Amino acid sequence: MGSFSIWHWLIVLLVVLLVFGTKKLRNLGSDLGGAVKGFKDGVKEATAEDAKPAEGQQPPAATAKVESAQTIDVQAKDKTTSGT
Repeated sequence: MGSFSIWHWLIVLLVVLLVFGTKKLRNLGSDLGGAVKGFKDGVKEATAEDAKPAEGQQPPAATAKVESAQTIDVQAKDKTTSGT
């Protein structure tokens, strides 16, 4: 009694077709499919942009090495200048 039989679902489908019509349902389906396709394309573009560095920039790993080397140099200079 908790689940619907196939006849219940067929009657629901018939009522939906009568209320909305096939043209509206077809348009709704194509709009929904276009939205899903656009979402997937957006996700692919975002992951592609995250994967490659922008022009003129170094990859994140190389940038981190340069920044840490600069930080060590600055700290070493500060220690030598502040001690004198």
